[in-house]
Amino acid sequence: MAAAFQQQIFALDARFNAYRAPNNPNFKILYIRRRSQLLRENAKFKDIDTIKKYLNVRSQLLQRRYGVQDNISISSSSSRQRSSSKVNISVEESPTKRKNDMTISENYAFTGVHHIFDQHTEQVSVVKFANNDRSKLCCASDDGTVSICDVTATPPRVSVILDGHTKAVTGCDWSASNELLVTCGLDGALCLWDAGRRRKLREVLDQLAAPLLCCVFQPANNNMVIAGNAKGMVEVLNISTGIYPRGGSSIVGGRVTAIACESSGRMFWAANDKGVIVSYRLEGAGGSVSKLRRCSVGAAVSCLSWSPWLARHPALLVSAADDSLCLFRIADREGALVLKKRFEVPHRGRGVRSTFCPIMSFRRGVCVVSGSEDCCVYFLDIEGRSEQPVVNKLQGHAAPVLGVSFSYDESLLATSDVTGLVIIWRRGTV
Repeated sequence: MAAAFQQQIFALDARFNAYRAPNNPNFKILYIRRRSQLLRENAKFKDIDTIKKYLNVRSQLLQRRYGVQDNISISSSSSRQRSSSKVNISVEESPTKRKNDMTISENYAFTGVHHIFDQHTEQVSVVKFANNDRSKLCCASDDGTVSICDVTATPPRVSVILDGHTKAVTGCDWSASNELLVTCGLDGALCLWDAGRRRKLREVLDQLAAPLLCCVFQPANNNMVIAGNAKGMVEVLNISTGIYPRGGSSIVGGRVTAIACESSGRMFWAANDKGVIVSYRLEGAGGSVSKLRRCSVGAAVSCLSWSPWLARHPALLVSAADDSLCLFRIADREGALVLKKRFEVPHRGRGVRSTFCPIMSFRRGVCVVSGSEDCCVYFLDIEGRSEQPVVNKLQGHAAPVLGVSFSYDESLLATSDVTGLVIIWRRGTV
């Protein structure tokens, strides 16, 4: 309960941080990091009445100081009425309660901010934890650099900043073993990095000399990378040889903004800024592709995320720029999409991303997490009642939230925004 109010205190300061020293962004970042540190140091303080009074007084003082009305309710850490009292219950308060006895709101409670990274000078559009390793986090930024952070070090630190692109970095992905990292950017370059040795192994330019907007490793063969460019082409690259194989490209149209693969790597989906999603089959080991099914969502797609969804039908999560977060069921072996549910998430003009939460086996529902343009991070139960899908809402950013990534064990959540700030959230129950 106390952790919920501490999160609201941090959110309150984050909202007013936009008015604090507007001509000195470094001071704003330093201030909000110090506030986060103070809240962590006082995390054991559990006098709820005193915390409530402090929250109200601080809100009034900040409004008077900056002459701005705080229109966001300080008690709205979750849009569900029942969540305001349960959203941040920690294990210490219920030591005998087992995970599978908890509600989905309690499972996605957060005890506060683990760390804040501010190494990038422009927006961080993509954050991605390594596979089965919660210590490594990759951040791709519009400042042309990619950083790899050690999130579990004491204190957390930036391990390396990879400087190889000449324009904004728009995508990144880890290989299955986490030994390699692939990145792409508006300079039209696909770069392969040795993450351990912290050096670039190869750089290959787009075959149409177009800006690249997204890239992923082929899950079953990390010699292959699938990328999408600004001229509407989906293309497969053999990153080991630097060769685009014959038959390994296809035109979707518009600007290809998102790609998602199923775990076998035999099928993938590509989406563009016209709202078109196309399924593809990757043929054999040669890298040739064949177009299968086509679906339209009516607005620019900024993110695709695939999930096997336990033993049920596999699903595709789609972030679209008409305030939509769409859940599609994959209906057949050709990747046909059937809309199952649509949720409202503030999203119009930014590259907002979303993802399935990685652990679902003991949940009372299935949860997804999404950034938004109202500076919040939303958790939605996609199996619960459609009129109340939001089970939690994190309010630590003072700018639109773009990137979201869960560690494999869900103990940590990374979120990034358009100012370049990356926040690592620590879950209350792990």
